[in-house]
Amino acid sequence: MAKRDYYDVLGVPRNASDDDIKKAYRKLAMKHHPDRNQGDKAKAAEEKFKEAKEAYEMLSDAQKRAAYDQFGHAGVDPNLGAGRGGPGPEGFGGFAEAFGDIFGDIFGGAGGRRGGGQQVYRGNDLSYAMEITLEEAARGKDTQIRIPSWDTCDTCHGSGAKPGTSPKTCTTCNGSGTVHLRQGFFSIQQTCPHCRGSGKIIPDPCAACSGAGKIKRQKTLEVKIPAGINEGMRIRSAGNGEPGSNGGPNGDLYIEIRVRPHEIFERDGDDLHCTVPVGLTTAALGGTIEVPTLGGNAEIELPEGTQHGKTFRLRGKGIKGIRSSYPGDLYCHVAVETPVKLTEHQRKLLKELDESFRKSGDRHSPNAKSWTDRVKDLFK
Repeated sequence: MAKRDYYDVLGVPRNASDDDIKKAYRKLAMKHHPDRNQGDKAKAAEEKFKEAKEAYEMLSDAQKRAAYDQFGHAGVDPNLGAGRGGPGPEGFGGFAEAFGDIFGDIFGGAGGRRGGGQQVYRGNDLSYAMEITLEEAARGKDTQIRIPSWDTCDTCHGSGAKPGTSPKTCTTCNGSGTVHLRQGFFSIQQTCPHCRGSGKIIPDPCAACSGAGKIKRQKTLEVKIPAGINEGMRIRSAGNGEPGSNGGPNGDLYIEIRVRPHEIFERDGDDLHCTVPVGLTTAALGGTIEVPTLGGNAEIELPEGTQHGKTFRLRGKGIKGIRSSYPGDLYCHVAVETPVKLTEHQRKLLKELDESFRKSGDRHSPNAKSWTDRVKDLFK
């Protein structure tokens, strides 16, 4: 049976770019791969897979493509001496080349070098929980923390080998740090299981560091807490995480902020809320009261007849958040206190006052009158 035109096999025009040819072949190879086609479709799929692979191997090679464009199949037919080393039933190069970038990303490891050589890995990130006060969150602070750190072993100077000895080249991977596994049409590169990607084996480990080449110590870091930081926010300290492997970069340290509950204030974004207890007579007669803020005391003018739950807003007395242009507000919620532990004289005075209120009707208790009217309407 005459061979089909290679461009028709891949479904690309004759002026297709190398990338277009690779994409077309990749699509066909995935569609007709024997592992994806079983049963009655297996034989037909295998033939189409081989046909696509042959077309790709010819058109992806600049010299072979030029010969094919000029002479057709005769220019690359191995039986005629042209294109020796071309495709065969066991050919593998075209498939590996087309899909090498995919397998390199999946199996090459994070930060690993492609095409051999020791695998390089970035260190893990670390997390540190720091508790601060609301005042410190509002104003910011400079502080220090102590974290575990890895330093080069003073005994082996980082080699991991016992003094007087040295690491040996791993015989499993020949020092590359990676091994290749083949299964059918696939070639997988993975970290060497014996040297774990280092490319070296330590027959006599250093007693001080157990062959790690590094020892754990405590490190002091200067930390700047920015003003306006809030609960749950994180501060990144670059390079202060766990060390990388085989020369890889260190991870980062993330300082997670926890704000200690305050005795007076509750934070809501950039705003603050507090409850202000007010005596019965002060609420009834009105007057000036002092309320706390994070910047000192402030005054509120209570109007006569202030009710329980009344809220007063002090502009700009909240917290200026990290991303805010202006500080938030302070909301003071009035809590009218009922007198307790009364003397007989005070009881007598309150009874006389209550009797006076009753004689005056409902004008001293507008909320009570409104509530009573609503209850009456409910049961009509």
